[in-house]
Amino acid sequence: MQQGTLMRKVKSKSWKKQRYFKLQDDCMTIWYQSKRTGKIESAFSISDVETVREGHQSEVLQSLAEEFPPERCFTIVFYGRRGNLDLIAGSAEEAQCWVQGLRQLIEPRSFPLTSAPVSCTWIRDWFQKADKNKDGRMNFKEVQRLLKMMNVDMNEDHALRLFQAADKSESGTLEGEEFVLFYKALTQREEVLSLFQDFSEDGKKLTLLELVDFLRQEQLEDEGTEELAMELIDKYEPSETARARHALSADGFLMYLCSPEGSIFNPRHRVLWQDMSQPLCHYFISSSHNTYLIEDQIRGQSSIEGYIRALKRGCRCLEVDCWDGPNGEPMVYHGHTFTSKIPFREVVNTLGKDSRVEASYPIPSSVLQGAGGAGPQQCGVPGDSRSHGGDGHPRVPTSPSTTPQELKHKILLKGKKIGRLEDMLDGPGDEVPDVSDDDNGAEAEEERRRVKVAGTKHIFALQKDKESLVQALSDCVVYCKSVSFRGFQEARSHSRPSEISSLAEAKARKLIRDAGNEFVRHNAWQLTRIYPSGMRTDSSNYSPQEMWNVGCQIVALNFQTAGTEMDLCDGLFSQNGRCGYVLKPPFMRDEETLFNPSDPNSREGPGPITLTIQVISGQQLPKVANSKDGAIIDPLVRVEIHGVPADQARQETKYIENNGFNPRWDETLQFQLHVPELALVRFVVEDYDKTSRNDFVGQFTLAFANIKPGYRHIHLLSKDGTSIPPSSLFVHIRITE
Repeated sequence: MQQGTLMRKVKSKSWKKQRYFKLQDDCMTIWYQSKRTGKIESAFSISDVETVREGHQSEVLQSLAEEFPPERCFTIVFYGRRGNLDLIAGSAEEAQCWVQGLRQLIEPRSFPLTSAPVSCTWIRDWFQKADKNKDGRMNFKEVQRLLKMMNVDMNEDHALRLFQAADKSESGTLEGEEFVLFYKALTQREEVLSLFQDFSEDGKKLTLLELVDFLRQEQLEDEGTEELAMELIDKYEPSETARARHALSADGFLMYLCSPEGSIFNPRHRVLWQDMSQPLCHYFISSSHNTYLIEDQIRGQSSIEGYIRALKRGCRCLEVDCWDGPNGEPMVYHGHTFTSKIPFREVVNTLGKDSRVEASYPIPSSVLQGAGGAGPQQCGVPGDSRSHGGDGHPRVPTSPSTTPQELKHKILLKGKKIGRLEDMLDGPGDEVPDVSDDDNGAEAEEERRRVKVAGTKHIFALQKDKESLVQALSDCVVYCKSVSFRGFQEARSHSRPSEISSLAEAKARKLIRDAGNEFVRHNAWQLTRIYPSGMRTDSSNYSPQEMWNVGCQIVALNFQTAGTEMDLCDGLFSQNGRCGYVLKPPFMRDEETLFNPSDPNSREGPGPITLTIQVISGQQLPKVANSKDGAIIDPLVRVEIHGVPADQARQETKYIENNGFNPRWDETLQFQLHVPELALVRFVVEDYDKTSRNDFVGQFTLAFANIKPGYRHIHLLSKDGTSIPPSSLFVHIRITE
């Protein structure tokens, strides 16, 4: 990689240009230049790379599948809204060299500051950005300018003293390693040192017994505490001498607190920890709306990238809207609008590759058949599905209450159905087959209103012809037969657990308001899907929390739109191994439950609990996007509780002027939770503004059930849910009944 490699950069089927790619000596920057002109076109930092995908895992590379084998193709995916970089190497060996090399370079950043080398890498990355003349040295003025870039507003005399102490060569400049020393002196954590000294008799180290005391008294670790203490020393103590003596230094103590074990998120809940052998209707399922869209609902781009991103994000319920296309090939796009189109075959190919690699648990796919797709093109849908899905399609139901465990590695189709699912087990009868009603009519009406709102002159009608459904497509629907919702009593009398109803957000809200308990009972034995209003042409989202409060399993959101709603979705599904399934609380799985979210006293169990959060400090908070150079943020922290109406609350700290680097709040916020099993806690950092709305800085959201008490770090995420190392908050959590 450092020697350089000639590869093709591709943007489309016709745009394929040769570029020379080279990893710089700092192992943190990659630049590439035109083969023809020799001019350096662009450069990017390793810290900007989110992941690397092998093979034809982008729309552009899939279109070139016949021309270039997958072994030579790979895609570099960047954080934020920067477009992907699709590359074709000269050989499979060269492609592997770059894929594996890039993965090794980006891997250590997953938990910053857990080891000295990771922290140093991040510091040197900043050094490279500020070292304009690339001589590897920085004078005091350059260092001052860099501090402002890093969100540090520091007294000049103090900064000069630290600078001189780090200038070991007394040259008046700092070289790379000297700058690391300067930075570490700058980031001395007084609040952590004070905590360390509270438990350390000599103030220099924690003995094994002193660490055990800290873990029991403050972190509330009550099982295998001595073994845990030994593990933490072995893992995070940088000094071999201290490790040999079973002691933890102040540096090792900080590394532990910044590690996954010191995170607010219970590490035992990061892995698969819930029972996966219950009926599908007993789980919340991560679900997307119009998955193929990566922009708005009217003129936005349709792309398989939407499916790739959703699957990578843990989504398990996808939407595929099929319509007649040219040359007898079905197309996927948002019907009755001006969105672009993608071949159905490409979508199924993507699901066939991604679903088995990324997901062990089933992927329910909502297939909407558009008008006019009555004949051969509908027949092509199951053909494509089977040819690309292989044994991913279960053919016959095993039971009416099939579980995620039994359906591992399967793709389930939700859609219209000829006759009853039970007939597939009993064999065909003498009756004339009937076609199930579904929600397509309601969604079509939403789409017609959507087109009107967009100001276009064309209003399309969706024909709903019961004879238009072909048997081959019907046979693919095995577990999720779509049926119209005609009331809870009707559903209880005539519907089956293998059926699913779809409701627009407004109708769902009315049912929650009028019959909350009945809705919870209904969702204890049957699946319900909620979708956004057709008026949301900008791909905005509704709050999923009110739908989860009544146990709705498939709450479909526009994954392409960042905001509080997607933060809640990511927060709920970041647990349980990110498998996309979260088991509902016991009182929401009981068909005779008395629970109603509007009356928290209807929940059986202990009384309300108190959540006390001391917001202590922040570390290296990012600058606000598009802020003026040199503008230092004035950060405040807001804590939000999202849950049943009685639990909804928010409180915030005061703002700290001109300090995004190491702000100190030391403020205590307190909340009472009546139904903690449904509560999500969202930590938001904002830049205070007296004259206008505060600017977003970072956030982290998690289910209350996943919170670890004690002194914890919260590793912040950006607006679109990606990590922004090493930005964090330091808090103390106490939970009391």
